[in-house]
Amino acid sequence: MAAFNIARGGLSTTLSDADMAELKATAAALCAPGKGFLASDESAGPWLRAGHSEAKKIPDTLENRGAYRSMLYTTPGLGEYIGGVILHWETLFQQDASGNDMVDLITANGMIPGIKLDKGYDKKGMPNTAVGPLGHPETACKGLGDLEDRCAKAYAKGARFAKWRNVLQIDPASGLPSDLAIAECVHNLARYAAICQRQKLTPIVEPEIVPNGAHPIEVCAAVTEKVLLAQFAALKLHGVYLEGMVLKPNMVKAGLLQPRGEQPGPAVVASLTVAALKRTVPAAVPGIFFLSGETALDEDNEELATNNLNAMHQPEHEPLPWHLSFSYGKALQKTCIVTWMGKEENKSAAQAALLARAKANSDATRGTYVAGSCASIGVHGNVQQASGAY
Repeated sequence: MAAFNIARGGLSTTLSDADMAELKATAAALCAPGKGFLASDESAGPWLRAGHSEAKKIPDTLENRGAYRSMLYTTPGLGEYIGGVILHWETLFQQDASGNDMVDLITANGMIPGIKLDKGYDKKGMPNTAVGPLGHPETACKGLGDLEDRCAKAYAKGARFAKWRNVLQIDPASGLPSDLAIAECVHNLARYAAICQRQKLTPIVEPEIVPNGAHPIEVCAAVTEKVLLAQFAALKLHGVYLEGMVLKPNMVKAGLLQPRGEQPGPAVVASLTVAALKRTVPAAVPGIFFLSGETALDEDNEELATNNLNAMHQPEHEPLPWHLSFSYGKALQKTCIVTWMGKEENKSAAQAALLARAKANSDATRGTYVAGSCASIGVHGNVQQASGAY
């Protein structure tokens, strides 16, 4: 074990002082005031997960994915609101039509490139676990076997952080999530985080509790607290350096099948989410970045995600011990995608839509976003989005 210093304290780790300093510096940069993540790590065309009828018409080709992603990353001024961009493995090594590396486009625009490292999950699920609202048994993500090597290659290519997502389902009648699924989830994530840190990648830890189902919001609150307590116990057991990581949790929300009139609004979502986090997440963690999560077909995912975040930054919830921000995919990109539609002549308008929503979420991290002030495609054209591993 390396020699004692103040930063190391009582942490049981073999990380060098220099590596700890680098991990902490990356986390601090990602947690800069007003900034969040652009989740751009879809394995197929982002439009296939946007949940919109028009977006699904864009051909999913390597060329289109490259054109779309380069359009995102070169949006003028995006680095003012986005600290990190989460990439798929394809994108990490991809170039734009002019031969520029995607990672260089990102860094030139003042953002930090990162990499999604989980390999999704098998819907056959874990043996002897119940089928949940997603239509399959409980799962655990794949990818630990060659993770060390992939981390090293990603760092060499310019990535400085990583993301790994595990999925948990809620079904009180079936006892979901089971203790087995929670244990598998949190140790899987902790092992990934420890390996990332050994390779100098700051890990995003993402235990996602999906909103599918008919459960009331208080059930999600209880499950979220249980999972996060287990997660940080596992991170401690694996010697993960908390100051050199960030958390990406779900917001506390009612199940999607709850009747519309019984769905709590942003104020309740914010109160229960912040309470769950304050009870479970150590102050040593520099930042928490929410996923937007799936929403009902009659909800505007972009606007709802921004409003929920804004509600968490109202005076009644202050002070917060961590940077509380966003890590959105479709909730940043949906209007942008439908504006772009694969056409070069729409590039400037699509970039303007992305920048506007990024600024809206940046404002939300300060509690100053005015509901409805950022134009969105709304709910017209909403279709069931692709689900499961990605």
